[in-house]
Amino acid sequence: MDQRRADPRGALVRPYAVTRGRTEAQMDIALEAVLSASPTQVAESRFAGHDKHRIATVCEGRAQSLAEIAAYTRMPLGVTRVLVADMVAESLLTLHTAAPAEGFEERMEILGRVLSGLRRL
Repeated sequence: MDQRRADPRGALVRPYAVTRGRTEAQMDIALEAVLSASPTQVAESRFAGHDKHRIATVCEGRAQSLAEIAAYTRMPLGVTRVLVADMVAESLLTLHTAAPAEGFEERMEILGRVLSGLRRL
């Protein structure tokens, strides 16, 4: 019997080989962060490698959360987070955030005043 068939681990690629051993993402992306890919981004991702192209394909036409991407591609969450952060930095994916980066403090102050006013009623 062939040695590779006897040992199923021989056919596996270690998860972090895909990220070249990196375990930390370039940016912090929440599990619920929503990502999408345009047809142009999907076409460009073909030149970024098989795994990145697969992620872009999953996000084409329907926005996906980071957790959904990991589930659909069957990659470990940590590996997916590193690859997705790379793809956002390379403009191969679009990250949609719920809160704008600017004016967050002011909006929170307004919401606090609204809540305070509602409590008085």
